[in-house]
Amino acid sequence: MQKERYDTFLKTVGNNVRSIRIEKGLTMEALANEAEIEYRQLGRIERGEVNTTIVSLLKIANVLEVNVSTFLLS
Repeated sequence: MQKERYDTFLKTVGNNVRSIRIEKGLTMEALANEAEIEYRQLGRIERGEVNTTIVSLLKIANVLEVNVSTFLLS
């Protein structure tokens, strides 16, 4: 039960990152480079496959010019 909730949360975060990235007209490669995170890591974040660090989310949020809390909203 708990694992399902966590998985759903991670997918929500990932979907929000992807949606905002696309809305801003950035490729995954461009966002990863600007945020100084690995391209593969960004892919895993967007697919909700990894429980990433707050620092990584802050880097992504800074590049996308949004508050990190934006990623947490469902």
